[in-house]
Amino acid sequence: MQTNLVDAIKKTPDGQEADAILRKCVHCGFCLATCPTYQLLGDELDSPRGRIYLMKEMLEGAPVTVTTQLHLDRCLTCRSCESTCPSGVEFGRLIDIGRHLVEEQVGRSGASGLKRMALRKLVPNRALFGVAFKLGRAIRPLLPLTLQSKLPAVRPAAAWPTTRRARKMLVLEGCVQPAMAPAINAAAAKVLDALGISLIRAPGEGCCGAVSHHLNARDEALTHARRNIDAWWPVIKSGAEAIVVTASGCGTMVQDYGHLLGHDPGYAGQATEVSHLYRDVSQVVMEEKPALEKLLAKVPADASPKRVAFHSPCSLQHGLKICGAVESLLTAAGYQLTQVPDGHLCCGSAGTYSILQAELSQQLLGNKVRALESGEPDVIATANIGCLTHIESGAATPVRHWIELLADRL
Repeated sequence: MQTNLVDAIKKTPDGQEADAILRKCVHCGFCLATCPTYQLLGDELDSPRGRIYLMKEMLEGAPVTVTTQLHLDRCLTCRSCESTCPSGVEFGRLIDIGRHLVEEQVGRSGASGLKRMALRKLVPNRALFGVAFKLGRAIRPLLPLTLQSKLPAVRPAAAWPTTRRARKMLVLEGCVQPAMAPAINAAAAKVLDALGISLIRAPGEGCCGAVSHHLNARDEALTHARRNIDAWWPVIKSGAEAIVVTASGCGTMVQDYGHLLGHDPGYAGQATEVSHLYRDVSQVVMEEKPALEKLLAKVPADASPKRVAFHSPCSLQHGLKICGAVESLLTAAGYQLTQVPDGHLCCGSAGTYSILQAELSQQLLGNKVRALESGEPDVIATANIGCLTHIESGAATPVRHWIELLADRL
């Protein structure tokens, strides 16, 4: 793709990155076939190629309107297009740049702006979100059905292992997961403890910054990232082998800290080290799979193994490029995996997308639940808290994090 960005943008770090990404695009259109919004709407402006044209025009000085903003807002940032693209176009980074520039030029109407600000202030604040979630659970019968579906029952967490192993790794607790699903990280701690690894919680860490980042509040997102780095750094210096994340959506953000803070002289080096140390929990367990299989061999085989439909979050398969690891671990643990049609497609959660683009999100959810339940599973498993709660809101089948299923076998 030939580009001619206006000088005011071309000379900025964002402009230079966007220009390099745009020039990789060869207009082939392979991305259209795997884009969830294009499949629903059939409008090329709601496809990766169409959005690339819109962003190219904007970066070259064309007028930017609310229509441009609408088509960029409708993107799930699922990055399925990146898995399909033969040219390696980094669409996720490009649309983050495009949305930020549109926000600066178009702004938001009162109601839309207030909704986004409320999400940025509530969701990343672990304490505030926890209070709001408990209150919501207490008055759940009085709430509209749409809100009731977003308040799943809390499964009690098992006790965190108290043994201190020679090996240790940090864990990101995050913002909403401690309130909504505390059993997930407790299950991860149990599995890693069985493998001889202590999972350490660092005081002061919190939201990874993804909510703010994808709502175009960049400085706010970087503040979250710096806070986490400050909280983790003493444990890293004392010998932590990795930073383990059990929510793949958060993982894509933590993995990107080095890039996002690359121009910050005070944090660039530490951020790069954090990105290097980042591991999805599936990567850690896969590295210890021989030891895991020895442990599982001591567990009596299940006479009628549970049938599991695994939903691989977009952040796991398209963002982190981790494919097949969870399925391999569940199979090793004795679970029987069912076939899931169109497993590459998004469930419609996508961070705050299910709230800001509710109609499209519900269509995607319906399609995803039908696909997951088509194999008549006993349980649906996934690897991201957002996907878990979203799918749970529309499924008749129980939904759990895959690490909980693995912990059940140990």
